[in-house]
Parts: sequence; structure tokens; C-alpha cells
Amino acid sequence: MALTGPQKTVAQTVGVVVLMGSMAWAAVPFYDWFCRVTGFGGTTGVAAQAPEDILDRTVTVRFDASKAKGMAWEFKPVEREMEVRIGETGLAFYEAYNPTDRPIAGQASYNVAPYSAGGYFQKIACFCFEEQVLQPGERVQMPVSFFVDPEMVEDLEAKYVHTITLSYTFYEIDLPEGYAALETQADTNTN
Repeated sequence: MALTGPQKTVAQTVGVVVLMGSMAWAAVPFYDWFCRVTGFGGTTGVAAQAPEDILDRTVTVRFDASKAKGMAWEFKPVEREMEVRIGETGLAFYEAYNPTDRPIAGQASYNVAPYSAGGYFQKIACFCFEEQVLQPGERVQMPVSFFVDPEMVEDLEAKYVHTITLSYTFYEIDLPEGYAALETQADTNTN
């Protein structure tokens, strides 16, 4: 059965809408994958362990912390910077404190600057993208284990990098179901 002019136009329009919707749906996961593979946009890599090859060359790693608007926590790096040899495992800590009288859940996002170093900054263990819940008055130190991949010295742009900045931003998120139920119960008991 052949489509007539108006039917053909409707079918093509529906096809374009479906195609565009599919592309929009896939854009975020594809972009995330692309950034992780290439280090684009300061996205770091993830590794199970540091390489055995440790170079004599060092790089300074600076640590930065910020909070999204409305996030009630205090959040800061324990140490502002450290010098590590390329390939050597580094361990840094960030501190978070909940000064409020209620539990607060948070989640961190991160990036690395300069962008050319993003693909070579490898995290072994990190608190980022994991839900963190702090009780009222609770203070925690969260570790980040990392290394700078020795392949960085072969990259035409990254080989001139002497300082790398690792930045985290904490955002408030909804409390997990169990905590939300306890908070609702506490509110009911106080009224």
C-alpha cells in the first residue's frame, strides 16, 4: 500500500520526532561515556590500581571544594595540595560537616583542570557519585585515592602540565527512603 502525499508527510514527521527523541534520550549516557573514555571536559579515569612504573617527574595536585546553592554542609579539602610523582598513588581527604539539626543527603560531582590532564588523572577509590548521608552534627573525612598516569608525559598537550586541580562540588539530594521515613516520624512526634 502506497502512502499518499499527506500520509507520507505525517509518517516522515513522526519518524523525525521519534529519531530526535531517541537521540535526546541517548545523548547524556553517550556524552558521559565519551568524557570518561577521552578525559574530555576534565573527566577523570578510573583504575583498579596504580601502574608499576613511577617516574621521577612530579606534579602538584591541588584540591578544591565547593557546594551547590542551598547545600547546608560545610565541605573542604583536608590538605590544599600535595606533590606526587607521576605514577605514584596519592591519598587525599575531604571533610564534610552537617551543622544542622536534621539529616542531609549529598552527592558530589567532580572535574579536573586543566582539561588536557583529565584523561591521565586516574581515581582508584573515591566518594564521588555515591550518596552520602550525614546526621545532625556529624563530621566525616572522605578519601580519594589516585595517580597520574605516566602516559601523560607522551601527550603533546598534557606533558607540559605541572599542576592539576581536582574539584568536587556537593549537591543536596533527597534522603533515602529509610531516612525520609525517620524524619517524617520525628516531625510527627514533635507536633
